[in-house]
Amino acid sequence: MKKTSAPWKPTAEQIAAAHGGRVPDVIGPGLRVLFCGINPGLYSGAIRHHFGRPGNRFWPVLHAAGFTPRLLTPFAERELLPLGYGITNLFEGATARADELTGDALQRGGKRLERKVRRFRPRIVAFLGVTAYRTALNRPDAVIGLQKERFGDALAWVLPNPSGLNAHYQFAQLTRLFRELRRAARRKPAGID
Repeated sequence: MKKTSAPWKPTAEQIAAAHGGRVPDVIGPGLRVLFCGINPGLYSGAIRHHFGRPGNRFWPVLHAAGFTPRLLTPFAERELLPLGYGITNLFEGATARADELTGDALQRGGKRLERKVRRFRPRIVAFLGVTAYRTALNRPDAVIGLQKERFGDALAWVLPNPSGLNAHYQFAQLTRLFRELRRAARRKPAGID
């Protein structure tokens, strides 16, 4: 297995300078699930790893829901690929808050993401944030869970944003919703024996 970078804590100056910075996708062909965040926060932009801010619940929820055999850190994110999972974002540039993004920026990001999905062909795209999904894909009535409409050739699934700032969902609720996705992702696609 590839050696991961050692964790480090960015300075306040490095975090501030990360505005607009990008975090490389964790992606490969034929993934079971491609997790799609809204966009990197400044902390993630500074360390150049997904869901990097301490307090973000993505990594603990992913483990508690059974996606990973151990609790990963953002610095071990590439360990998701052999498990059949990846990470990308609707909008590539880091911001202090997701609400800094305009509807147009999210819609452009949705089109870019659709091209990526057609290229890499994940089975499921899991959008992490129902409001961003509604805006990016112009689906104002979307709710949490499996969507009626596909995204590219993939199933579309919406989950709550795992940010620690999202007080609407507690850890146990997030884990239950992520576990439902994991169960669906483990099923064989229709037409495969």
